[in-house]
Amino acid sequence: MKKTNAVRILESNNIQFELFEYEFNEDEIDAMSVAGKINAPPETVFKTLVAAGDKTGHIVFVIPGNAELNLKKAATVSGNKKVEMIKAKDLLSVTGYIRGGCSPVGMTKKFPTYIEETSQLFDKIFASSGTKGMQMKLSPFDLAKITDAEFSDLI
Repeated sequence: MKKTNAVRILESNNIQFELFEYEFNEDEIDAMSVAGKINAPPETVFKTLVAAGDKTGHIVFVIPGNAELNLKKAATVSGNKKVEMIKAKDLLSVTGYIRGGCSPVGMTKKFPTYIEETSQLFDKIFASSGTKGMQMKLSPFDLAKITDAEFSDLI
């Protein structure tokens, strides 16, 4: 398996995780498709979204793949009046990751990060490991610890 920046960071911090590789298809990057490919309950497969706040700049949100980010809640928890998703074409320059392989761990810069509070209902959740076709399974608490994230109501 390919070692991504996210994997190296988890290993160097002694965080327990498992990697799941799957056949990647550009037409099936949604969490429901990924859940089927790695045989995981869809509500445990989380996606990483990057937004820009009018006061704080870039912000990262980690939410269930089968949910929509509530921009009003996102703005409130991040101390902004308004939050907008960044354009997909800007993802690489902002985070160091590409669409379909954006991990909340190991971005080029540490951004304020918020994880949907329902993640705490699961022992383990899935998130991108930083490349297309590979997910990491880890404790939501470990993910919050390594990204300095807060659990918040985001959906």
